[in-house]
Amino acid sequence: MSEPFPVPAGAAASGGAVAPGGAVAPGGAVAGAVACAVTAAGALTYAEVTLPAQPLISDYALVPGGTIPVLGGMLALAGACVFLAYGLAARAPSRSAAARVLLVAAAGGLMLGAVFPTDPSAAEISSMAGEIHRWASAVVFTALPVAGWVLARDASAPRRHLLHSPGSAGYAASRLSGAPRWNVVRAVSVTSALTLAAFLAAHPASFLSPLIGGDAYYGLLERALALSEIALVALMALASARPERAAVAGAPSSPPVPPLPRVPEPRREQRDGRGNVAA
Repeated sequence: MSEPFPVPAGAAASGGAVAPGGAVAPGGAVAGAVACAVTAAGALTYAEVTLPAQPLISDYALVPGGTIPVLGGMLALAGACVFLAYGLAARAPSRSAAARVLLVAAAGGLMLGAVFPTDPSAAEISSMAGEIHRWASAVVFTALPVAGWVLARDASAPRRHLLHSPGSAGYAASRLSGAPRWNVVRAVSVTSALTLAAFLAAHPASFLSPLIGGDAYYGLLERALALSEIALVALMALASARPERAAVAGAPSSPPVPPLPRVPEPRREQRDGRGNVAA
């Protein structure tokens, strides 16, 4: 099966193991992204299990023993975004440009959120650090679902050299290339976006919160949102991990070559025994 993101010629020659210049190869970038995402999930789990319950995840940084898991988890997820952006740049620099910008923006937001702690009050922000933390979190929670959707859309798009005609086998095969795993990425992106909308509506700072009783469950929604976006980063990395194979089954690997024009053979004249041309 042909993959949506082709491997550069330099990487393909070495089996995708070494990137030009000796840098981390796409496979290493994928492994780094997944490892960082697992570390972020582990840090969140540690905080939930060992520390006193808090309304929001960021509030764990304000209790004794909570700074390291919160900061470590945020920086680990930022590292996952950077690893994934690098792997996409090495594998598909043109088709993944938009997703890479969003991933880098999410990494920057996570770093800012780690440097600037939140305020103790969940409903009111009274310091500049708390304001920066809030907007940095908004960038992260928004950028990652959009990045997943854009990456899945671009990866599932038909490739130009297979677009002989909309009804051709190459068109259909390229359109379905890698569809199952990219459909999972797309589904988790939508789930994260819907969870984000529910969290914003239930947050105490929202005017809708008193109407829907958001105080009772907005913290649970934030935890579900964080876990879904951690899983989304790992799924994006795994979905873009496999290198391209030779060709799509049932589709030509290169544009068809038109047949050469057929030149009619000259007619040979038949002569009789006297040298006259036979009729």
